[in-house]
Amino acid sequence: MKALRLLAGAGILLVLAWRLGTGAFVDGLRVIDLPSIAAALGVGLFTTVMSAMRWCLVARRLGDPLPLRTAISDYYRALFLNAVLPAGVLGDVHRAVTRGVRAVVLERMAGQVVLIVVGLAVLFTRPALLSAVAHDLMVVLVAVSALLAAVVLALAASRWRRALTVFTADVRKGLLARNTWPGVLVFSAAALAGHIGLFVVAARQAGATAPVATLAPLLLLALLVMALPVNVGGWGPREAVTALAFGTAGLGAHQGLTAAVVYGILAMVASLPGVAFLFVRRTLPASAGSDASAASAVQEREVVTERLDEAGEKVPALVGRG
Repeated sequence: MKALRLLAGAGILLVLAWRLGTGAFVDGLRVIDLPSIAAALGVGLFTTVMSAMRWCLVARRLGDPLPLRTAISDYYRALFLNAVLPAGVLGDVHRAVTRGVRAVVLERMAGQVVLIVVGLAVLFTRPALLSAVAHDLMVVLVAVSALLAAVVLALAASRWRRALTVFTADVRKGLLARNTWPGVLVFSAAALAGHIGLFVVAARQAGATAPVATLAPLLLLALLVMALPVNVGGWGPREAVTALAFGTAGLGAHQGLTAAVVYGILAMVASLPGVAFLFVRRTLPASAGSDASAASAVQEREVVTERLDEAGEKVPALVGRG
């Protein structure tokens, strides 16, 4: 199943290169400059802190006193692993395995819900764009509905009833509590605004001069499809839908593809601080000089490595990229 998802993402990129040529990919690399890199790092810091604060809020409601500093470092590390590993979500899987699946799934689900609600609300204000992508959206909705139906049926089985009960209780406590959901909503909306801002930077670098009000629906549509588990490190559906949306809006499919490529590169740049956090975590036990800590860290990495593949088949559908 994992191989099929990767092949599907690679296939989408190959079709785009065949239909639109490789020029858009080359242009995406060519237009990156220092100001855009600085913008990516700044926006990446903002969105990571907002997402980490959302995670802290949910985790604490579930009984895990997660410090903000730890949440930021773990989130940066997850973003970097998401960007460089093929499946595009293994960083979140690693975060879920090491810090607890419940809070990670809930906070990512909250981000996805806010993205979907805002995205659909904006798209319905653009009937022409909505009608142009209606077929693709219908395919996505059918696929998501089938997945949710399968999950519900599985959870309805006797051995999964307790898991469904626990999950429902977690949603009430971790997301819907009166002192939780406003903060989750604010942090999710702020992170979404940051992602859109980075996409606007990418579109400008690609040569798009249209107003932000025109670009925003196109970029939201691209963000919506990034949650599909058929990509190579996040690449694939995003590029296809952005090219289609830009073409429909009269901005040119080539420019849309270039903007998506620039966004993909800038998103990877934004995740680069995760390298430092990955390195710091691996070297902390040695610098502390504690054999027990080193042994614990080695054991943890071995357990995580063994469980990543197993969890990678289960978590992506729930984690997404919100």
